[in-house]
Amino acid sequence: MHIQKHETVPVALRRRVAIALVSAGLLTTPLAFLPAAAQVSGTTASTSAGTNPVNAPRVSLSQAVALALDANPDLSAARREIAAAAGQIVQSRTRPNPELGYSLEDTQSRTRTQSLQLNWPIEMGGKRDARVNVAERNHDAASADFDTRRAEIRASVIAAYFEVLTAEERVALALASEELADKATDVVSKRVLAGKVSPVEETKSRVAGAGLRLESSQATGELRAAKLRLASLLGRDDVDVEVNSSVADAIPFLPSTTALRDRLRASPTVRRAQLEIQRRSAIVSLERSKATPDITLSLGVKRPNELQRNQILLGVSVPLPMFDRNQGNVMEAIQREEKARDELAAVNKRVTTEVMQARERLATAREQLDVLVRTILPGAKSAYDAATIGFENGKFSFLDVLDAQRTYFASKSQYIRTVSDAHRADADIDRILGDDAAMPTYSGSQVIK
Repeated sequence: MHIQKHETVPVALRRRVAIALVSAGLLTTPLAFLPAAAQVSGTTASTSAGTNPVNAPRVSLSQAVALALDANPDLSAARREIAAAAGQIVQSRTRPNPELGYSLEDTQSRTRTQSLQLNWPIEMGGKRDARVNVAERNHDAASADFDTRRAEIRASVIAAYFEVLTAEERVALALASEELADKATDVVSKRVLAGKVSPVEETKSRVAGAGLRLESSQATGELRAAKLRLASLLGRDDVDVEVNSSVADAIPFLPSTTALRDRLRASPTVRRAQLEIQRRSAIVSLERSKATPDITLSLGVKRPNELQRNQILLGVSVPLPMFDRNQGNVMEAIQREEKARDELAAVNKRVTTEVMQARERLATAREQLDVLVRTILPGAKSAYDAATIGFENGKFSFLDVLDAQRTYFASKSQYIRTVSDAHRADADIDRILGDDAAMPTYSGSQVIK
């Protein structure tokens, strides 16, 4: 997964807005507009989100993926299955054990005859080679299942990681909105006491502040839930897992359709379906080999007491395939091989559709981010700054400020949601393709194209 870094929004933009609010007297500190991780690096930490930045472990994205792959029980179970399949290969290479037989004829000593015989079964028709081939294909299938599960876990961790990042951005935005509403309410209260505005304005401001506090509480709950999901994937009991906020504004790279189609051929899901065909084909060969009867060679010695001498016994036995020629099992194996071929065609169609749909969602998100960064956010910020300064100077009413605030913060919220959508789409692509040769990389500040 390749990711481009976009530095302009929201960190730098929030910093400029915070400075403007401080200068207008509506914000006590610019840290309220910084993301949670940025506040941790300074002297202010958000305690409303339920985090403990000092004691909580901070993990990077690559560390989070490594921890999840190491601690996930499903992946451990898949490793056990591979080891079990390796044992199946060892067993398939063994040959049938010989048999040692003893017989006694007559119980009277004078006429008694004793026989000791060794029977050695010999497999015919290539049964052993076919059996080994099936075991090896089972091992390959188990390895493919492991790769598929590994890709799913990795994609889940990436999605959960960026979900925490976007949740932190929502909390920071909600806290900034709440603080701004409180400051604005104080200003309105002073104007009401001075007789400059109606008390209705104060009521409206307090109602707006209460609504923003509810949004802040909801954002805090969403952050805790996101951290709980990430901690569960990492195999941790604590939920205060601190993520690296330096990738909060990273925008996933949009791969071309040609590159995606080329990578689809090597995806774990498609490879698993291909290996299933090979496994079923090996089973067909094994079942056909069973139609050839095995032979049993016998070597022994016989001693009749009446003759008082040993007699050599030589023998061979061959089953007669008159009724059971394993025809039913062969028919079943052939049909299951054809079924595997049909499933491969279905898997190819399904994963191609899924990855292209995910790519379209990513492309749509990037286009929306382009419009937000170039047009909507700068325009909303400009109107917000003008309304804030005008309100401080008595040129605009609180409703004007509130309307500009809602417009700007709604744009910021839309930006955060769109970034989250982009990462979810990119995680879906990563899950399908299973390309984990390299962790996400970041470039410098770039304009989304």
